[in-house]
Amino acid sequence: MKTKYLSIISFFTFLLFGLSCHSQVLRKRTTMLMGGRFDINIVAQDSLSAEQNIDIIIGEIDRIEHLISDWKPTSQVSEVNQNAGIRPVKVDREVFKLTQRALHFSEITNGAFDISFAAMDRIWKFDGSMTEMPTPEAIKKSVEKVGYKNIILDSINSTIFLKLKGMKIGFGALGEGYATHKCQQMMLARGIQSGIINATGDMSVWGTQPDGKPWNIGITNPFDPSQILATIALKQGAVTTSGSYEKFVVFNGKRYSHIINPTTGYPSTGLCSVTVFGPNAETANGFSTSAMVLGKKEAIELLKKYPEYYFIMITDSGKMIKSKNFPKHQLKKYKN
Repeated sequence: MKTKYLSIISFFTFLLFGLSCHSQVLRKRTTMLMGGRFDINIVAQDSLSAEQNIDIIIGEIDRIEHLISDWKPTSQVSEVNQNAGIRPVKVDREVFKLTQRALHFSEITNGAFDISFAAMDRIWKFDGSMTEMPTPEAIKKSVEKVGYKNIILDSINSTIFLKLKGMKIGFGALGEGYATHKCQQMMLARGIQSGIINATGDMSVWGTQPDGKPWNIGITNPFDPSQILATIALKQGAVTTSGSYEKFVVFNGKRYSHIINPTTGYPSTGLCSVTVFGPNAETANGFSTSAMVLGKKEAIELLKKYPEYYFIMITDSGKMIKSKNFPKHQLKKYKN
């Protein structure tokens, strides 16, 4: 899954704004939270209301970060990690439920998605310094503390226990997807009918631009990140992208992604980009990350079971694959 360790792969968002038809205004702000960049766009009746609601969104994301970020030593997740192999830790119901949903993803993907990846040894280097593959022994050892089946949940007492010393959990971009979706729901409850919250490629989208047109979401060409491969017109939903086009290595002509299979310790291969659309950014992120690890065939079979979600996959050879339930006329391809 995507974290500060397994770099978040983003795609560009094209926001094509027109003149306001209803005296609405658009306000945008960019900030760094949860270890990544958040681009917040709110459409409201006036500038003051838009800015105030952006402040509320930032405050909520900051609250979530201090609750679940494994790199903040005072967070509840850090306390869980510090007590791995020692004792269960009582957490807020919000953290417990998020962990519960993450474990459900581990089960349906047979471990392709695993929040205990945070304990993985970082033996793969994607900064240009690695000249040969790690040994099979080193790869096997790198994931010996990874394994979602060693995460024990007690629903009655709201506790999380990591059975093995040295185990860690981390939510990474799953947490970012959760934050964008939660803030979207918060804004709708406050009467904000339009906006985008983009957490470095994991975004929640709702409503329309001030001129009434859908938002246009751009997908990066993974073989030329300066170019847009396609745009998707969207009024409601979530979009997440996982990919390997920014960080990867090539050995013997084979491309190895920075997204590591938490079961085997080997990088994912075969797909260089997966974009998933659906109603919830947290769930969409789980699918896009899992798809990169599972590969084309298994990922397609998994997503068939969840018809509310649809996808675009781009293979290492450059082939674009759309799910059969992809909405007609929603996608506009570009020839660069």
